[in-house]
Amino acid sequence: MLHILVVVFPVLIFYSPIKFGINKDIVFKVVTFLLIYAFATEYLRLNHNQFRKWFNKYLGFMLRESESHSLTGGFYVVAALFICSGLNLISDQMSASCFLGFTLFIIGDGAAALVGKSMGRTKIGDKTLEGALGCFLICFFIAFLLFPYLPEFEHLWGREVTLFNAAFLSLSVAVLELFPLKIKNFVLNDNLYVPGVVSVLAVLLP
Repeated sequence: MLHILVVVFPVLIFYSPIKFGINKDIVFKVVTFLLIYAFATEYLRLNHNQFRKWFNKYLGFMLRESESHSLTGGFYVVAALFICSGLNLISDQMSASCFLGFTLFIIGDGAAALVGKSMGRTKIGDKTLEGALGCFLICFFIAFLLFPYLPEFEHLWGREVTLFNAAFLSLSVAVLELFPLKIKNFVLNDNLYVPGVVSVLAVLLP
């Protein structure tokens, strides 16, 4: 459910300037406010007992067990949205790339979790190979069969969504989701950096 709700944001970020004439700077400021709000919520949840009790009572069902005493995946998604909305200011081509990259990751990550939990057998760290395959397939389906028909997308992206482009970006999402980056003993949350990395890869494609 969270992934379905979140995917609305890259759609709004991409199409608000095109369809409603909303300045990209305003969109960036709105996303910045969302990040500040998300950070404040996380701070209160982790440091104030009364707020934590209220949060757990009404929204605790959305948390994984590992998130009870740490930042949630939702916070990292908002942070990634902030990064992409910042990149969105660079150019229209970058805007299209962020729209594609963020959307593929959000839906692909959700598919990886669902497939991994229901059919995952081959463990790779905390993830499963089956989940990664599900991630790749849904990303490829969306990139190759949906994005070419979205209004203004290919025009602003500056290229067509070819079979190679769709496969390359889908594989990038699946691999980055399967193998989280590590800095010494610290594992980076993939929600934070994968959308931005895939967006940059998308804008660099020939």
